[in-house]
Amino acid sequence: MKKFIKLSLVYRLSLNLILGNFGALYAALPVEAADKIILKYSILRESVCISELSTLAKTGEISSSLNSYLKMANKQPEDLRRILNQNVNVDPVFLSKILKSFAGNFVLDKVGQVIHTPSRRADRESLRGALVTSALSDRNIQVIEILENYPTSEIHVDGDRLAGIYQQIDAVISYTPHLPF
Repeated sequence: MKKFIKLSLVYRLSLNLILGNFGALYAALPVEAADKIILKYSILRESVCISELSTLAKTGEISSSLNSYLKMANKQPEDLRRILNQNVNVDPVFLSKILKSFAGNFVLDKVGQVIHTPSRRADRESLRGALVTSALSDRNIQVIEILENYPTSEIHVDGDRLAGIYQQIDAVISYTPHLPF
């Protein structure tokens, strides 16, 4: 049962990672926060403004463009709002240490193949930074905070690779019995 609880926390953290972000190295630097998410799937390329997602997360109000995307995806606004506000309690120092470990770097590198900066440089650092920065103020991470703290103006998501990378991360986590959770 204890292993299940540990893996459950890792799965929740992985889901938050998959939805993306940056942090501690750049906390003291003036960086531009993410303005939009660019989703690439097959030949399609769509963008969603982070401000629209923030409004949905905080107030429940949905823009017409975001509502159109959700209808095309056959998703309800409340489901997206729940995901954006999903909360994971975590100590920022512990999170920083675990994300700098071999396993943490592996997860960040795999997620960085799906969620990355426009230049595809410093993906690991960007994700780590967004996660740690999100945890600093209140020892919690929410998906919307990760998106808001991403250090580049755009977050690129490769939808074609998302499921495959998640399965690889899941396999590594299930074969790692000594995680300190």
